[in-house]
Amino acid sequence: MTTIGMIVPPAAGAVPPEPPQLYPDLEFIATGLAIPEVTPEGFNQVIDRLSDLAADLKARGAQAISLMGTSLSFYRGPEGNAEVLRALRTGSGVPVTTMTDSVLAALTAVGAKRVAVATAYTDPVNQALTRYLTAFGYEVVALEAMHLKTVDEVFATTDDDLIALGNRAIKAAPGADCLFISCGGLHTLPVIPVLETAHDLPVISSATAGAWGAARLAGHSGRTPGYGRLFEV
Repeated sequence: MTTIGMIVPPAAGAVPPEPPQLYPDLEFIATGLAIPEVTPEGFNQVIDRLSDLAADLKARGAQAISLMGTSLSFYRGPEGNAEVLRALRTGSGVPVTTMTDSVLAALTAVGAKRVAVATAYTDPVNQALTRYLTAFGYEVVALEAMHLKTVDEVFATTDDDLIALGNRAIKAAPGADCLFISCGGLHTLPVIPVLETAHDLPVISSATAGAWGAARLAGHSGRTPGYGRLFEV
């Protein structure tokens, strides 16, 4: 069975729930960064550990590695994401990706151009995300945020919270052709079909795009019908 290594923000280093649910035919292992808070200052305290953590995952059998934190890879712009990829490759020598790269690939796969964005982030992180998406040719039609700082706050977000957030973002973005829910700690798998049905738009989330991108990195097609439009491409 192919083993995919994941570097995740929480210290506990648990595998997120989405990848094994979406891809039971793959094995996932994880290690934690222990970010103190979901802010640029918090990211800066842990970003230098990526090479060592990638080496640890390789030693544990990982055949491909993904950094499963969207803001960790976009907050310093495209060059910062490229530095992350170099660190992961240097540490592991296996195929690598980031959640941000997976999100961009997912947006391309569903044909998105004008995006409604919903996030867990504070304003500085939202601004970095908007710059990143714009740099890659996407129009951010509207952005709605929950302004959360800690991983615990992110994990406490409910399905109803996410549906309400998604509805606000789409309402604020007439003409958008996709909803993007950003923050890898938001467990969006149950709400994506609800939002897609309600608004007749594809919904991409960090958590699900991250799992999709990691699976594809390891040679999987990424298809797993029943979880939204992305997984039927």
